[in-house]
Amino acid sequence: MNLATIVGHVGGRCKTESREQDAWLSEPAKPGAIKSAIKDHVDEVLQFVDRSDDERRFDEVERGLRDLLFTLGRLLLAYFLACRETRSKDLVGCWLRRNYRQTKPRRKFMGTFFGRVTFWRTYVRSTRGAGLFPLDRSLALSADGFSLLVMESAARLSTLVSFEQVTGLFLYFLSWSPSKTTVEKAVLGFGRHSAEWFEAAPPREGDGEILVVQIDSKATPTATDEELEKRRGKRKSRGRPLSPRHRGREKRARRGSKKRRKKGDHSKNGKAATMVVMYTLKKGRDENGKPALLGPINKRVYASYAPKRHAFAVARREAAKRGFNTRSGKRIHILTDGDEDLERYVKDFFPRARHTLDIMHVLEYFWEAGRFVYKEGSDELASWVKKQEKLLYAGKAALALLNLNELDVPAANRKRLDQIKNYLRKRLRLMNYDELRKKHLDVATGVVEGAVRHVIGKRFDSSGMRWIRERAEPLLQLRCIEINGDWDAFVAFVIQRTSSDDDCGDIRLLTKTAADLPTYGIAA
Repeated sequence: MNLATIVGHVGGRCKTESREQDAWLSEPAKPGAIKSAIKDHVDEVLQFVDRSDDERRFDEVERGLRDLLFTLGRLLLAYFLACRETRSKDLVGCWLRRNYRQTKPRRKFMGTFFGRVTFWRTYVRSTRGAGLFPLDRSLALSADGFSLLVMESAARLSTLVSFEQVTGLFLYFLSWSPSKTTVEKAVLGFGRHSAEWFEAAPPREGDGEILVVQIDSKATPTATDEELEKRRGKRKSRGRPLSPRHRGREKRARRGSKKRRKKGDHSKNGKAATMVVMYTLKKGRDENGKPALLGPINKRVYASYAPKRHAFAVARREAAKRGFNTRSGKRIHILTDGDEDLERYVKDFFPRARHTLDIMHVLEYFWEAGRFVYKEGSDELASWVKKQEKLLYAGKAALALLNLNELDVPAANRKRLDQIKNYLRKRLRLMNYDELRKKHLDVATGVVEGAVRHVIGKRFDSSGMRWIRERAEPLLQLRCIEINGDWDAFVAFVIQRTSSDDDCGDIRLLTKTAADLPTYGIAA
């Protein structure tokens, strides 16, 4: 194959030695010349497939065809760019009439889905020294050296797998990859627009009559100050090469001994992210024709490392978008796990909502109290808790609390039992489970707990991970956008925000600087 390519990656930049583009490395190529090369390459592809003495297996043909088609893709993109450059005289003229002057065309390498593409475009400069490429502005080409498809694919894959796995997927499917640093820059760059997206995103149509809001939190492993100091400090010289036999032992010796944790210290130095799940329910009938609430409808998730108040402010804003403002009179049902902060914010942001304490959270306290008297795993313990559960579902939560007084608890556990009773007594008004079940409303936070495991746990709480909240926040926001099914709309929003015709600067998406945590709704 005389048009074979060698593709790799160096320092986050796509490095492609593409022989089909050698002709225009030192000077611009004419569209006609590229078109002729495309025709020759198509003929070569046909010759590769159509061989009279063919004894190749199918997989051999498929693998060889992949490289040929990727080469064809680069040629077609180069042809498109060359054609648009030749037709850009009017674009250049607009800038010349604004006191810009034209200079010689400049070469650009761009990492695309098919590999590196080389093209030339005209540069114009103002009398003040600032300049731009009209073709880049008209085509919304980024100055980052990568196509939008590559950058947004890197950011999108990062919402599913680690940065290292993203580069591995690129190498496996495209035979080249941006570096891990570039992948993280793409996440930070797209993540800068997530807050504006959530604020501007329109609500989905077809909502039900009842809004359900479930809120929970989960801590993810966060880098300690000591770990950050090691990460950001000057790297120590490795000295002599490590011997293969004792490589692990020598590395540990160079790293030094770890500080022993004290009792009560948490190994992962967890910092909590707050998760909000919102959906609606519609009145209807079940399979048997009986009245029921159908849903969930238009389920959406939102999560942030910002203070809990921010999550409630966002939930209040989204509820208003969906027609559930404070004056609508529509029913809002909120479920939490009994956190005092959450209860206070429910009163602040949803004063007319129905707030319910997760029944599974309540039962955990009954299980703990029962273990003071009955043996762990015994039938007596399970039977006693089951009786309390029936009382809770029957609307007799107060009677279930009185049953705690009848437990003959050892003296060593009486203080803890009093704490349990006081905790549940203060939240007795949030335990109207019988009424809620009659109305077919949820009494448990299973939806948000599942979302916490899926959105946060799967991506942010794996072995060896240590996050910085400000750098994890954009990835968390992007993961919510991906899971909500809004990725394409979000990318269109980012393109519109970054490619305004009024802005004469270069379009850039990649950034190495993390933004501060969101502050919306935090100020009281």
